[in-house]
Amino acid sequence: MPDLASVTYCGLYCGLCAQRNRIPPRARALQDAMRKEGYDFWGHDIPGFIEFWRFLTELGQSEERCSCRGGHCGPPFCGIRKCAVSRGIAACPLCDEYPCHRILGIAAGYPTLLADGERLREIGLDVWIAEQEERAATGFAYADIRCHPYCIPE
Repeated sequence: MPDLASVTYCGLYCGLCAQRNRIPPRARALQDAMRKEGYDFWGHDIPGFIEFWRFLTELGQSEERCSCRGGHCGPPFCGIRKCAVSRGIAACPLCDEYPCHRILGIAAGYPTLLADGERLREIGLDVWIAEQEERAATGFAYADIRCHPYCIPE
């Protein structure tokens, strides 16, 4: 059985999420730079600094807590997750009803989702995960091409 820890139920790959692969190292780098400047000692005198520092610390550790399968990433009410779990499928592209209305809804914001899902069906989870890891190594993230709600035609 492949390691599904980085595979979302809808068919995204966690290693391609900026929240997991870009933001944490950048937050740690900013905190390190600020620490070198002494902010961790005297910054508490700046209004809002303590909350900001705590937030920065949490951002720097966010990839450790981020997991669709653990219920720590994405909305807790995710209908896709609930559906996949109830059907006992590892990922939606492996479902006979793929792509369903739920997947089509999220695919509007993730232009590669459907093609990636078809690729997963074609080559299987193990090979697909390896391909996604190679893709992540290039520095690609969904945020590079993600379509936000304001750019989706009605």
